[in-house]
Amino acid sequence: MAKTARTLDLEPIDRLEEKVKLLVGVVERLRGEQARLADDNARLTRELQSAEARLATLAQETTEMAALRSERDEVRTRVADMLAQLESLNL
Repeated sequence: MAKTARTLDLEPIDRLEEKVKLLVGVVERLRGEQARLADDNARLTRELQSAEARLATLAQETTEMAALRSERDEVRTRVADMLAQLESLNL
């Protein structure tokens, strides 16, 4: 009978021990997830910075391209005017 009483007294401690083990497992899993998420966050931050840099470059190139097209149109107009003047000379 002494063993039975002693076994009964240890049941709450055994349940507590099992719960503590489960909790330790959960904490370890969460730490692993946190580390993985921190790595993902750092990678995504780098990708975002790279994309922002490419976007800034594209915006600059778009502006430059618009200026070059405008300049090309102006040169085309001036050449057409010069050709018209040459044709009017009837040489």
